[in-house]
Amino acid sequence: MNILLVDDDKTGREWIAMFLRQLGHHVLECANGEEALAAFKTMDFGMVLSDIKMPKMSGIELLKAISSTPSKPNADIVLFTGHGDMESAIHALRAGAYDYLLKPINMDELAVLTERIAEHQNLLRENQRLIHHFDSEVKTATEETQRELSQLKTIMAKQVGLGNIGVFSDSMHQIVDQAFKYHTDRSIPVLIQGETGTGKEIIAKMIHYGKDTQTTPFVDINCAAFTSSLFESELFGYEAGAFTGGLTKGQKGKLDMAAGGTLFLDEIGEMPLELQSKLLRVLQEKTYYRVGGVKKLTTNVRIVCATNVDLSDMVANGSFRKDLYYRLKVGHIILPPLRERSDEILPLTDIFLKEFSQLRRKRFTATSAAAADILRSYPWPGNIRELRNVVEWVTFMYDDVEVRPEHLGAIAQNEQTAEASPRVSPLVINPDNFMLPAEKFDLKEFTDKVIYKSLEMKNGNKTEAANYLNLSRRALCYKLEQDTKDS
Repeated sequence: MNILLVDDDKTGREWIAMFLRQLGHHVLECANGEEALAAFKTMDFGMVLSDIKMPKMSGIELLKAISSTPSKPNADIVLFTGHGDMESAIHALRAGAYDYLLKPINMDELAVLTERIAEHQNLLRENQRLIHHFDSEVKTATEETQRELSQLKTIMAKQVGLGNIGVFSDSMHQIVDQAFKYHTDRSIPVLIQGETGTGKEIIAKMIHYGKDTQTTPFVDINCAAFTSSLFESELFGYEAGAFTGGLTKGQKGKLDMAAGGTLFLDEIGEMPLELQSKLLRVLQEKTYYRVGGVKKLTTNVRIVCATNVDLSDMVANGSFRKDLYYRLKVGHIILPPLRERSDEILPLTDIFLKEFSQLRRKRFTATSAAAADILRSYPWPGNIRELRNVVEWVTFMYDDVEVRPEHLGAIAQNEQTAEASPRVSPLVINPDNFMLPAEKFDLKEFTDKVIYKSLEMKNGNKTEAANYLNLSRRALCYKLEQDTKDS
């Protein structure tokens, strides 16, 4: 994402820019508002991050100038200010700012906010493309435009993650058939249950798009990404004046964005208990209220949920509503982990190998018998996502005609260690007494393995894993998302 960073404090600006670039974003730095406004008119930016107090042109003046710039995409503007100047922050929100940050800036909060804005920008672009591009094609349908529409749908299927999917087992064939059957009845809510990385979102998209690829919106929301108060306004939207600091005209929620399409609630088990009754009303009555609103609104969205925990256990301990659980389970899909469908490992490897070899112009076309044995015997705690990441890493690091054991790195090492000393128990890490290798040590790889090991220990429960690692849940989710993007 292109980010315009504006701050007259050079040291602070350069520090923030370096952090955002490490997250993979392109950052253009400006020392004042006038310089930033000129740059904004020449490039497309998804996010503008600006200090409020600056000479010549304040951050709020820059916000108003950008908002009035014609023929430019809608950039999300975030302003930051000191702790003692909350009035300016509130004024900024009322002027149309997406959000604000307090100095000194907390980098974890900045990372989460940046990712949320990136998702928002992607959603805006996708909705615009679906609404305007496809509708215009259909209205002017001729034989030629019908062919073009078919091509566009194929491209879209690839873009939403449905264009390169292989189904290689009877159990997965049954699940896919079940998903397509659910597609035919939008009134049935569907609960998808499975471990992290098994492809729950892919199945949700199959339920939404069907075999013909629908052009209605598919809107997703991670129930673990927001606090209780923010989650309610994010889901239902809010009316003007609903709370201090909100937009003067109010704001629509994800239910509005998904109108006529599908709302995908990921990690539904993390939904705050006090909001579950409101979701139940949406499912039963197809109505809801915006935060601060008195007008009852109707909706025609399809609800699809996903979880990596057993909700029946949560019902038993009182952390999830029993009536909501049974309402969500009208349609129920359980995705088995990859280790229980090992006959899919090599066919999926071939698909990922072809994809990434073409992307990076590498020569890989096959997997050796020895490497295949390693892939089949590995338990894949991260499931299909981990397999895809491993293949992507192999095509990034090596260039060969086939995948060999030496290309599989940690997997091959783990297998060899297990064969050499099957009776030796793994050592518990002692932070006060350990040795580092004499050669290079990959801290990120080690950290990633610790995180995934803790998730495996806690059966995929991110909250328990975060507590075990003495991290906030938000920090753990951020590290997992970054690991997926970096892989």
